[in-house]
Amino acid sequence: MSGSDPSAASPLPLGPERSIDSWLRRLLGRAPRRGPLAWLVELLAFGLKQAWACLFGAALLAVILAARLWYPDGVWLARNDALTLAAVAIQIVMIATRLETWRELRVIVLFHIVGTVMELFKTDVGSWTYGADGVLRIAGVPLFSGFMYAAVGSYLVRVYRLFDLRFTRYPRLWVTAVIAAAIYANFFTHHWIWDLRWVLVAAVVVVWGRSMMHFRVFRRTLRMPVLLAFLLVALFIWFAENIATWSNAWTYPSQADGWELVGISKLVSWFLLMIISVVLVTWVYPPRAPAGPASPAVPAGPAARG
Repeated sequence: MSGSDPSAASPLPLGPERSIDSWLRRLLGRAPRRGPLAWLVELLAFGLKQAWACLFGAALLAVILAARLWYPDGVWLARNDALTLAAVAIQIVMIATRLETWRELRVIVLFHIVGTVMELFKTDVGSWTYGADGVLRIAGVPLFSGFMYAAVGSYLVRVYRLFDLRFTRYPRLWVTAVIAAAIYANFFTHHWIWDLRWVLVAAVVVVWGRSMMHFRVFRRTLRMPVLLAFLLVALFIWFAENIATWSNAWTYPSQADGWELVGISKLVSWFLLMIISVVLVTWVYPPRAPAGPASPAVPAGPAARG
């Protein structure tokens, strides 16, 4: 843990995020620098940044929940189509207000494509199902489903710059790309051959096991093992998945006779999906080493990755 000057240049792009960040820095800057209140301020800043990073996903989840509670039956616009149009509107607003950059939109669109391809396959083999209403769909998959993967991408690119993430001993990018490709392939091939998910989990532990993530909260820069960060995000997605399935966004076979909690085993799938997600994000934000006299912040290369 090391100190961090809250007046340092913000990694945020110009626009409303920079303004909000500056306002919060002035507000929180009045707090003491030491003692329990100082740590309470750090906790508050951490929560605010996490909530802001979840903006796209939280808005989409709120729409899904609202559709479950209040969307009327028998209206001319099918519920799934309404969810798709709402997701498109959220994305347009994010770009128009500069809450996301065009550079970040590239990786979010890639998340959308990767997720939709997986959805087409998984629904075809019966891993889960969607309601049959609506015309904005490909085969049995409503188009709003791809935005749920895009929400994960949005969170990751936003959390990267909100917390000014830096890494030590980050693995070589070509190694991470190979593992991500193998994980993605296994989501398909395990229906015909051996399921290699535990082998892939072991590979992830070996490759990322020594890597540490450094994240700037407010005045302090903290660190945690990268694997722990992956697991915590996977757990958060699992909670969101339970809300979405309760809202009938999609249904697992075990929920066909009534909703029940999504099996905790899904955490493994989400953990592995995090690897794919992180590798896609490094396309936009290459991992950087912590800034310091002995360790300048540079794009991830052999020296930076260790």
